[in-house]
Amino acid sequence: MTVRRALLSVTDKSGLVDLARFLDSRGVELISTGGTAAALAAQGLPVTTVSQVTGFPEILDGRVKTLHPAIHGGILGCRDAASHVREMSEHGISGIDLVVVNLYAFEDVVARGADWTGTIEAIDIGGVALVRAAAKNHAFVTVMTDPEDYPALIDEMEQHEGATSSAFRLRMAGIAYQMTAAYDAAVATRFLGESKETFPRRLTVSGRLDRRLRYGENPHQSGAFYHVGSGEPGVATVSQDGAKGLSYNNLNDADAALEAVAEFDHERPAVVIVKHTNPCGAALGDSLIDAYRKALACDRLSAFGGVVATNQPLDRETAEAITGIFTEVVIAPDASPSARDILEGRKSPRLLLAGGPSPGRGSLMIRSAGSGLLAQTPDRYCLTSGDMRVVTRRQPDPDELDDMLFAFRVVKHVRSNAIVYARNGQTLGIGAGQMSRVDSAMIARQKAGRSGLAITGSVVASDAFFPFADGLLEAAEGGATAVIQPGGSVRDEEVIAAADAHDMAMVMTGVRHFRH
Repeated sequence: MTVRRALLSVTDKSGLVDLARFLDSRGVELISTGGTAAALAAQGLPVTTVSQVTGFPEILDGRVKTLHPAIHGGILGCRDAASHVREMSEHGISGIDLVVVNLYAFEDVVARGADWTGTIEAIDIGGVALVRAAAKNHAFVTVMTDPEDYPALIDEMEQHEGATSSAFRLRMAGIAYQMTAAYDAAVATRFLGESKETFPRRLTVSGRLDRRLRYGENPHQSGAFYHVGSGEPGVATVSQDGAKGLSYNNLNDADAALEAVAEFDHERPAVVIVKHTNPCGAALGDSLIDAYRKALACDRLSAFGGVVATNQPLDRETAEAITGIFTEVVIAPDASPSARDILEGRKSPRLLLAGGPSPGRGSLMIRSAGSGLLAQTPDRYCLTSGDMRVVTRRQPDPDELDDMLFAFRVVKHVRSNAIVYARNGQTLGIGAGQMSRVDSAMIARQKAGRSGLAITGSVVASDAFFPFADGLLEAAEGGATAVIQPGGSVRDEEVIAAADAHDMAMVMTGVRHFRH
């Protein structure tokens, strides 16, 4: 289909003038609206306004300008239908062969904190109608919605002497419908958020391709990362130093590490080391290097090939220490110039700068399950000392209370069943992902011993209740002196009695932190 007449109406004017100059050079008539027409005319390009085509002015503060038969008839008319051709001729409607449209930047307006009136005014009506009409009639009309595709249109028309192929028009129509679907999803999400509806009748999720990954979980799988949401700090917004690309596992681990270290945003310097989405070491320190050394000491073996997350900008000394062991990724809010110099150009570790300490989580966490989706609200519960109920004869001392708060925040990010031993703001042993809680307690104790860290005088945190006393007894035999757990088992009294028998202090939180 030869392009003879084009309608251009865009919010994002990237690449607009170059495209319009190309179209003009091929003798294509340019029709445009408001700001787009002004931008083209300012560059000396001949342009016909929509009002000149319709014989009707823009009205209602620009809400109505392209919603007219002279425009939509020109887009929707089927060139091979005799009745369409006859009616278009009778009403003086000329065909429009190319529609170049992108929409009001609704998500940007929302992200800037617009009030409700401003939000409503940012909803595009005419643009969406033009895009959908052109995409529907892709047998005859080419629709372009993304400036990234303008060079492809120019190449297509050059190869086909001013025309576009059916395959090209079909692909662009699919991209157009993806765009309108994403746009509607953003509007729907904002409306339902305003009405405080957590689980809507229909879940509309859209994402924009951010990057193709080196591979998925395994090299024989492909992977990609899609950006969803309004751009809170996190793996969706990271800037990367270094040339080596990221894999699916790199980003998954980086997200888990950043989420865990965000538990300590407003406290002392903190470091969390993650392997396969599980923390294998976490610590608070007097400095970032102190926190890193303590986190690494928990399980140096598992930290090999892991991801390091910090809650403060990376400094030179910590960057140097991290290079002492093979590390895949370091993710931090920022980094000093000297720290960047140390890591710059390295294949490993790759430095990711999140721009902030806390990862954005949105209102729902979603994962696939067969042909469906599981959705839940994020686990944002943050334990305080007031939430802990002492259930044993012995009261925990202040140091034990501090370590309980620390350990319970860490165990929240360990795959269930989860056990964490900690002392003085440092994890000593972590047991993750076991089918029985006693096995997690045993593994955590063994890991501490392998690292040369005694759990004597430590606290033990459990992500869920102890179904039997065996897990607690495992900790007691290792020398742990205090326990923090949710409680709620039918055998709570048995577990409390075992703690009393070993002079352990135990608190219950009433809050479980399963992570599967």
